[in-house]
Amino acid sequence: MSVLDDLKYNSDGLIPAIIQDCHNGQVLMMAWMNADSLRLTLETGKTHFFSRSRGKLWLKGESSGHVQEVKSISTDCDRDCLLIEVHQHGAACHDGYYSCFYNRLQPDQKNWNVVGQRLFDPEKVYKK
Repeated sequence: MSVLDDLKYNSDGLIPAIIQDCHNGQVLMMAWMNADSLRLTLETGKTHFFSRSRGKLWLKGESSGHVQEVKSISTDCDRDCLLIEVHQHGAACHDGYYSCFYNRLQPDQKNWNVVGQRLFDPEKVYKK
């Protein structure tokens, strides 16, 4: 029996993974993993996820080169969510920001404000 068998995947065989910077604790992103992507993550030391929209596995940074080096993996008490601490190389967000959580709701609750700094131009990196 593998430790991966202890996890509670949803009906689609997926488990949410929250990715956090190991140096400053900043939440970088949330993505879905299945048993195969988690196995690849453990084997390579770099995060792999399952894309629901594309229906396939992907290595974080395969297009941008902004990989995530895994430092630790934890699960919550119910074993239905993962917290993965990483050393982030470059930006985590495909929009070019260090964290995907770069929009903050303003006190008036009517507007979002960009609170992050863009590290790269997605059109140049992904050649859109």
